[in-house]
Formats: sequence, structure tokens, C-alpha cells
Amino acid sequence: MNVFVAGASGAIGRPLVAELVRRGHTVTGMTRSDAGAEALAALGAAVARVSAFDAPGLDRALRESKAEVVIDELTALPKSPADMAAAAEGDRRLRLEGGGYLLAAARACGVRRYVQQASGFFLRPGAGLGDESEGMAVDASPRVAASARTYAELEARLSAAGDIEGVALRYGFYYGPGTWYHPDGASADLVRRQQIPVIGDGGGVWSWVHIDDAAVATADALTIPPGVYNVVDDDPSPVSAWLSAFARAVGAPPPPRVTIEQALATAGEDAVYYGTRLRGATNAKAKRVFGFRPRRLEWPTT
Repeated sequence: MNVFVAGASGAIGRPLVAELVRRGHTVTGMTRSDAGAEALAALGAAVARVSAFDAPGLDRALRESKAEVVIDELTALPKSPADMAAAAEGDRRLRLEGGGYLLAAARACGVRRYVQQASGFFLRPGAGLGDESEGMAVDASPRVAASARTYAELEARLSAAGDIEGVALRYGFYYGPGTWYHPDGASADLVRRQQIPVIGDGGGVWSWVHIDDAAVATADALTIPPGVYNVVDDDPSPVSAWLSAFARAVGAPPPPRVTIEQALATAGEDAVYYGTRLRGATNAKAKRVFGFRPRRLEWPTT
């Protein structure tokens, strides 16, 4: 197929482009940077140098690529999660406004299918692991709620676009090469510096996915039935378990422990929500529908 990937030079973009090319698809990767363009060309993709905020440019790029499928991996995430608060508004604008232009261009150009990056870790609180029927945690702490509303809007917008096949992939937290959660990633550095504590009982459950498994699942999304899928691994883990195991894996000392009151005073409501209230997701649907087979989490938690 002819596949257009927006956000093609990001953490998931590069392994995704490589996987699509490996499968024989004709890929156009969208990027604005020289380094991104060079990397995509080296992977065997055509390059579209266009901004997500340039609606006419997006229309031209899609027509030139003869895109049958558009994959929206647009993000503006910082190099470190420590800088996420400052980056959040720009990231939200890129996903909603830039992604809106991209979806409109895809519909105008007669693209058959649109694959949307979504979230498998901002699910509404509840018992057990959440499935695809769960909504987003729009009433959570301020920044978590803002992100949840963004993802809810992305899914709702795609669902309302009845003239295009929509697939929303609710990814877990990425780990692996090029991500925050890798021995040379920003989170590993923060953990080594004792800057990520276990808060309270550390009961917030995180769902993960290796970046290469996410890329494989996204390539599979070209042909699976439209709908929403949790793309997470089999190892949802409470912070009390995964953070200690991750620290060991990256050669860090055990993470410090702080009370909820201490965390509220020093790090704020969002840190407490991440540490104590996040809900994991189940991948049963992805396994059943398209045979998703993620690897085990690379740092054992037991």
C-alpha cells in the first residue's frame, strides 16, 4: 500500500517506517528536520517536508504520495519527562490542531484508512484492567485530565469521520531504544539521580509496550477491522514493582519513597496521580483480532 506517516521521525515513527518498508509498502514520512529527513531516506522512505499546521501543504503532500493509509503519530514531546509540563500545551496543539488538518486533508484526498495514536494509560479509574470500552480519565488531576481530554477528542473526531476507516491504537508507555525508558533514556537518568520516587503505596498501574512491538502492531493496523485497540504488553505493573525493577536494570539505587503529602507539596497532584491512581489496560482484543504478541517487559518485576 501507499502509506503516509506523520510524525515519522519520532520515537515510534522510525521503527514504524522501517517495519512498513520491510513489509513492502511504499512509505512517505513527514518531517520538518534535516536529521529526520536523512534518517527516513536511509530507511527507504520518501520524505515530505511539511508542517502539520500547513493545511494546503498537507493536501499537496498526501496527493503526491497517493496515500491509501495515513498514520498519525504527531507528538511534540520533550527529551525528558521532567519537561513535560512546559511542553504539554504545544503537544496538545499539535495533536488537535495539526492532526485536525491532517485528518481533513486525508478525507479530502480520498484516503481509505486513518490510524490514530491514542492512549492506553489515561483510562477512567475502575476495578481491574480497562478494555477498549473504557473512556478517558477526564476528571483526573489537572494535567492528566487535560491529556485525557485530548485523547478523548482525538478518538471522538476519528469515530465521527464516517467517510474514512478509523483505527485508534491506545499505546502503553513506550520503552526501548529512542524512548525515555531505556538505559540511555531520560527517565533512566532521572532514576539514577533519585528523582523519581515511589509515592505512597506506589499503587498506580502502568501498562507498557516495547517500541518495536508498537511499530509491528501499527503496521498490522493497515488491514485489521476498524475500531479501538489497546496496544499494551502482558505486564501491567504497579509503580512499586516496576520502578524498583527498572532502577535495578539501569544500575540505579533503589528509588526513594515519599508519602502522598510529601509528593503533593513537592511534585504536585499529577505526580501523585501517576504514582497512585493510573489504571492498566488489557490487550485481549488485540490478541484476539490480529494476533498481537508483545514481548515480556524487559525488566522483571517479580
